[in-house]
Amino acid sequence: MLYIGIDLGTSAVKLLMMDETGKIEKIVSKEYPLYFPHPGWSEQNPYDWYDKTMEGLAELLDGCDRSKVAGISFGGQMHGLVILDADDNVIRPAILWNDGRTTKETDYLNQVIGKEKLSSYTANIAFAGFTAPKILWVKENEPENFAKICKIMLPKDYLAYRLSGTFCTDVSDASGMLLMDVKNRCWSKEMMDICQITEAQLPKLYESYECVGTLKSEIASQLGLSDKVVIAAGAGDNAAAAVGTGTVGDGMCNISLGTSGTIFISSDKFGVDRFNALHAFAHADGHYHLMGCMLSAASCNKWWMDGIIGTKDYAAEQAQITKLGENHVYFLPYLMGERSPHNDPAARGTFIGMTMDTNRADMTQAVLEGVAFGLRDSLEVAKSLGIKITRTKISGGGARSPLWKKIIANIMGLYVDVTESEEGPSMGGAMLAMVACGAYKSVEEAAAAIVKVVDTVEPDPELVEKYNARYEQFRQIYPTVKELFPKIS
Repeated sequence: MLYIGIDLGTSAVKLLMMDETGKIEKIVSKEYPLYFPHPGWSEQNPYDWYDKTMEGLAELLDGCDRSKVAGISFGGQMHGLVILDADDNVIRPAILWNDGRTTKETDYLNQVIGKEKLSSYTANIAFAGFTAPKILWVKENEPENFAKICKIMLPKDYLAYRLSGTFCTDVSDASGMLLMDVKNRCWSKEMMDICQITEAQLPKLYESYECVGTLKSEIASQLGLSDKVVIAAGAGDNAAAAVGTGTVGDGMCNISLGTSGTIFISSDKFGVDRFNALHAFAHADGHYHLMGCMLSAASCNKWWMDGIIGTKDYAAEQAQITKLGENHVYFLPYLMGERSPHNDPAARGTFIGMTMDTNRADMTQAVLEGVAFGLRDSLEVAKSLGIKITRTKISGGGARSPLWKKIIANIMGLYVDVTESEEGPSMGGAMLAMVACGAYKSVEEAAAAIVKVVDTVEPDPELVEKYNARYEQFRQIYPTVKELFPKIS
């Protein structure tokens, strides 16, 4: 049988079709626009997501035996606020995960409601990108829109709703809304009261691998599929990527170098970092995970390559980098503010350390290293909790760069395992569909059968030592310039 994983990303939707052995039959990608109506704001049109997904499905299914398609599931950009009215019309453009407009609301939640209460309600504190602050922003700034809200959902859940008719979400994605009691996997009454919303406005919660319904008959007819095709709840992009890389079960780690960057540590048990520098979320395998999230990762490299030096030949630029661990230029990768561990939407990208002999390659190297240093900030928090990590999987577009993987391995001091497929969320979505259809009994069983490690990048002790010294310098930069950011942003 065939299974489809739909990864609803920030720049494009990627659709993957695979069989139960893990053989990928076809991949299709469709781009859609991203809007920045004000500095620090980030929005998309949910109708674009649906239209491009339908275009992608038609292309994906072209030439295949459609009778073999058994299930569809999702990985999706997290935290985005999608609101529908009583007629299921989208009320306003979706406010995305990397939108920084909610400073006032985030401060209210953390300082007036209080971080301790928030953590007791949801296992997390407020971050500007989370969904609850966005709801408060709409309530305060667009009361006419707030009054129309009938359904509140996350980006991938809008696709699930359009395809199945089921108003649903999954526990991994819902963990990042600041509306869910993560430990008990249910909506938080206290947070609903704070946001002045009702449980009827929130979707039904499912485990990521659960069937939420089947393909609506009109959609099935349009695509030439059976209306018995199972729709599974899916997962937030990072949890879906973790499934796709086999980061399930206790003590596993995955680093994602996508538009955002994450370090994802899976656990059988619920746990909270007492400083809330890491997110404590439910995992798509039915358990839990800790996650550090950077708002800009591979997007930093894209910004630098495409927008600043004006090239698409990333490999040629990276080929000029030959002296790892010796760069005197540093880059703070905070182009959209930062989440973990600083929780500072006013933070900005910063180069420091340039001299007259600094060249283009040094600047490119600083961008790659800055993202890795930022990820290490979250790794250090995990280490402070007594979590011992010696190796990690890697996924996302940035993982295609051999140089970046080498930099990651040596800055983090970890063995970096490269899986046969680097598709991450779309592959994880297809695997969740397999479990929902009964092809595998559990997410762990699916991962053991499908995910294969084909290479390992080992840290070099000499390079690790050099980068340890560089990291000690890097970690001093943000505290030193922090007070400047609100003045210049």
